[in-house]
Amino acid sequence: MTARHCSLPPQPAPAYPPGLAAERLGALIGGRRLWVNGTVLHYCFSGDTAGSEIAVPGTGRTRWVSWGGAEEQQDVVRECFEEWRGLGLGLTFTEVRDRTEAELRIGFQLGDGTWSAVGRDALRVGVHERTMNFGWDLTAPGERATALHQIGHALGMLHEHQSPYAGIHWDDEAVYAELAGPPNHWSRDRTYHNILRRLGPDEVNGSVWDPQSIMQYALPPGLILEPEQYHGGVYPPGTLSPADKEFVLRRYPPADPPRPPPLVPFRSVPLGLGPGEQADFRIDPPETRDYTVGTFGEADRVVVLFEERDGEPRFLAGHDDGGTAHNAAIAARLVKGRRYYVRVRLYSAWGPGETAVMCW
Repeated sequence: MTARHCSLPPQPAPAYPPGLAAERLGALIGGRRLWVNGTVLHYCFSGDTAGSEIAVPGTGRTRWVSWGGAEEQQDVVRECFEEWRGLGLGLTFTEVRDRTEAELRIGFQLGDGTWSAVGRDALRVGVHERTMNFGWDLTAPGERATALHQIGHALGMLHEHQSPYAGIHWDDEAVYAELAGPPNHWSRDRTYHNILRRLGPDEVNGSVWDPQSIMQYALPPGLILEPEQYHGGVYPPGTLSPADKEFVLRRYPPADPPRPPPLVPFRSVPLGLGPGEQADFRIDPPETRDYTVGTFGEADRVVVLFEERDGEPRFLAGHDDGGTAHNAAIAARLVKGRRYYVRVRLYSAWGPGETAVMCW
């Protein structure tokens, strides 16, 4: 019997200018969904007062559907956040009650499928909308893997069976027929997007296929023609594989307790970063006013500004200049007596000059 599967909604591909060098384009594609390291990801569960109006077919009316989930469902998700955190990631997960304070907003709307925004795509979702949904019972046997899988998406991971390194030759029509039936009832477009569509080499979680990955679907016999050993299906164990752990620790290495150097107004600081590397700074504003935090030089970067509240950094604003001729800059009102953090991650750099960051 076919398992119920995660159904990622299609997202528009980023529009990069034509003519970008292959190395630069690959760095942008590979890093655009990743959070800056050291981010505290706040998550909340949509309660009974959160939900949406949906159409009742054939009546012209709508009905209210709650996104709330029972405590035992929420506990499964909490445990899975803890399992990912226990790897020693440079990210932190904190539960909050106010969904306007959360980067990750989790619902349990039955019948709406199971899915998640991928990485930083969550920041483009309205604060009163979900970034993750669980559409079936997570306490059923084997379904804990569903929560681990969706959190993997929230960290920036994509489906493993769509890796170009898998070398899978699908029986396309058999796949469409299998997913069109119960329990998924998918359209051809949804099946193509989540199974048959091959990812680019810069999008994937690793340079080899990992059929044991938590991001790999369980697949019944008859869907894969090649490799021959998978004629009988793919059955991942539903746990974090060694390659899963290696991927996230490489992208989010363990961070030391934060004590970054100061970023003093009107004093430029060179950024000696390699591709994928990150520099962190703190700002203690000498006065309350509007400031700009900006970067300089020929490079693609993402810059994120956090405000320290109750001892932890809270996301304020970010700017990604990747693929453009402009430098990343953030304008914000900073308050004397509060502490702020600036994190700069480099995609790629070119040209003879150094890149730098400054606030003014």
